[in-house]
Amino acid sequence: MPSRGFWKSFEMFAPLSPTALDAVAAAARPRSWAPGEVLFQRDDPGDWLVAIEMGRIRISLVTQGGRELVLRHAEAGEMLGEIALFDRQPRSADATAVGPVTGWVLTRLAFDTLAGGDPAFYEAALTRLSTLLRTTTLQLESIALYQLRARVARFLLITLEQLHGADIPEDASLALGLSQGELAAVLGATRPKVNRVIQDFRDEGLIRDAAGTWTCDIAGLRAEAGGEG
Repeated sequence: MPSRGFWKSFEMFAPLSPTALDAVAAAARPRSWAPGEVLFQRDDPGDWLVAIEMGRIRISLVTQGGRELVLRHAEAGEMLGEIALFDRQPRSADATAVGPVTGWVLTRLAFDTLAGGDPAFYEAALTRLSTLLRTTTLQLESIALYQLRARVARFLLITLEQLHGADIPEDASLALGLSQGELAAVLGATRPKVNRVIQDFRDEGLIRDAAGTWTCDIAGLRAEAGGEG
């Protein structure tokens, strides 16, 4: 069973008391998924969330033409599936294990039981949902309003902010864990165009690639992120 610290590391549970965190740990159940295994599909019943302990999960939609649009990737230390848990609607996207994944599942029934005895659960959930809404708004803005160079820069900065908070250190490093094809799908662009931008960023010193880790010029990326041309 994970420690209190594991559950407290998730935004939705961070404000809870030690007693409440112990109750979450007791109610959650371990699960594992093999590479390529589907956790859930769009329109499936949304009656549980998962706190990811290890691995990476691809969140995507399949268009009518059969094209997969990757919305984002959820990694260890993130939570997945909470929206459907609270609005009691079906899943809004597909979730697939990219590699081996382990996590802890909390059902709607278990959450409602916990929250019935402690209103702090609902307050914490509202904070989490507000964060998700802000993140989604930023992603939509990046795709709709900016050219590709700015979209790539904004994506990198948003990802770094998720790791470091708003105060990103200069020369912060990022192990993105996405192929350039997956990154292209997230940004709503073609792979060759994204490849060209990434190479331009390397040539200009905005990112320095070493053993799969990108060291980023934060000031330079912020300048690019506001560009419209």
